[in-house]
Amino acid sequence: MLTPILLSLTSLLPAQEPGLAGSAAAPVVQPGLLAIKARRVEVGNGETLEHAVILIEGDKIVTIGEDLPIERGIPVLELDDDQVVMPGLVVAYSRLGMSGSGYNDSRPYVLASAELYPANETFKEVLEAGVTTLGLYPAGNGIPGQAVAVQPHGDDAGDMILSDNVYLKAILRPSRTLKRYISDGFKKADEWLEKEKKNREKWEKDQEKAKKKKSSKSKKDDEKKDDEKEEDEKKSSSKSSSKSKKAEYEPIDPDPRAQAFLDLRDGELKALFSISNAASYLHLIDAIDDEEFAWDLRMPLTRTSNFYEVKDEIAETERRVVMEPLLTLHPNTMRQRNLPAEFARAGAKLVLVPRTDSTSSVKSWLRDTGVIIAAGLERKTAVRAMTLEAAELLGLGESHGSLEEGKVANLIILGGDPFEPATEIDAVMLGGEIVSGEVDL
Repeated sequence: MLTPILLSLTSLLPAQEPGLAGSAAAPVVQPGLLAIKARRVEVGNGETLEHAVILIEGDKIVTIGEDLPIERGIPVLELDDDQVVMPGLVVAYSRLGMSGSGYNDSRPYVLASAELYPANETFKEVLEAGVTTLGLYPAGNGIPGQAVAVQPHGDDAGDMILSDNVYLKAILRPSRTLKRYISDGFKKADEWLEKEKKNREKWEKDQEKAKKKKSSKSKKDDEKKDDEKEEDEKKSSSKSSSKSKKAEYEPIDPDPRAQAFLDLRDGELKALFSISNAASYLHLIDAIDDEEFAWDLRMPLTRTSNFYEVKDEIAETERRVVMEPLLTLHPNTMRQRNLPAEFARAGAKLVLVPRTDSTSSVKSWLRDTGVIIAAGLERKTAVRAMTLEAAELLGLGESHGSLEEGKVANLIILGGDPFEPATEIDAVMLGGEIVSGEVDL
């Protein structure tokens, strides 16, 4: 549970002027602070708070808890009893607002951030729909490149980008192509490591030779006259200092196709593999072989998806699975399956995304998720799958995705239960500022 932090209890007493006991002074408005009082807050980490106070300073949440007193002078946004607050939505896998075309081969060095166009009206539309963070990947098949995490608001790309290189996107088709791309990528990484090893060995040998040469010269210098020795040592010291600066080792620049795979091995980058069915998962395991690196799964649901066949194997790995809020049918039957709920119950980390890459799907995302909640997905799991778990996938879990102390104040205010069809978004806060909708202080 969140630990309530009292907000200056003594400041709740009226201020008094010297010599005027009992007369209250006007409260001093504290700039940069805002308190939100809400009857219900969905935190995003699985908790729900009743009669909560969220204290915001600048773009961060200072504290959050139930029934907290508020210091005099802090502006208060007091919501209606039927209004609900939850974290801003996080779409971790998307092409919303992007228009570039991709390739059907392996280009792991391509960055989605290079095609970011802040003036695209789509960003404004998804922000109004409650989305405060997007994970945008490059177009294309095979290994098209690396995704970028952005906020859908800003004057330029620099304002929008939260983190680059958030994951390497790879699409597995029923062929050996991806396996070749993966093996070739790590092969190039191995070739660079071998070349780098030889280059360093050569450099170290050259350094050793230079050291021996310097030592021999030093012995000869000792035989010189005392009046010459001091000046020679100064010159030698100056030359040595100059040489040492030049002698710093400089690694060979790796092939751009190899760098991404080096980053995978070093843990500086993770992969997101998109598979089409249960058999594709088995092909993926074969393609990865004995390489060890962080990766998660994108599993686009179709009407007759058979991912349930490898559900337990995937859940055991505790990897994240990215799915749409969609009910499917068991093959050759009319029996419905709730695969997001099945994977969550099995222990997989669920991340939900809109049903399609369109603003209309984003606008119906909460309602669509309500359908699979009614069909068995736990509510707190659904909230986390649209907020904190999605932020974790993007490597932003420490700063985004939930309403917790120290995190960025990205939140949405809804007119009722988030998952009820008739509920509308009243306001969107991004970085502590209301950027969509209206609220009265």
